[in-house]
Amino acid sequence: MAAQNKAALQLARQLFSLSLVNGIVSAAQVEGVLAYLEKHPPANPLAVLRAYQRLIARELAKSELVVEHAGPVADGILRTLEGALTQKYKRQVTAKAVHNAELIAGLRLRIGDDIYEASVASQLEQLSA
Repeated sequence: MAAQNKAALQLARQLFSLSLVNGIVSAAQVEGVLAYLEKHPPANPLAVLRAYQRLIARELAKSELVVEHAGPVADGILRTLEGALTQKYKRQVTAKAVHNAELIAGLRLRIGDDIYEASVASQLEQLSA
């Protein structure tokens, strides 16, 4: 069973690399990969597709900036954050604002696996620890 999972992950990684154009996920390439898999199903198709989906989702998350906020956030701030993080990560970043009243005030930025936090809630948590 472990050998099947390892083979499925290896195939998913190969398919993932075929899904990139200049280091960016290409919708056309993903369509091609899925069409190929439909015509030529692998030995363990569900495991391959799950692993492939996780790899694609992780890569797409690297370009999506989630800006959590307790109060209103101006569109200009979102554009400024997009610009700054596009330069930092050297890839186009798109910001999305999400209201989170638990922050009390301030912001929490999440891009891929990175989190930047400047909220009252996190400061209170650090004080209590």
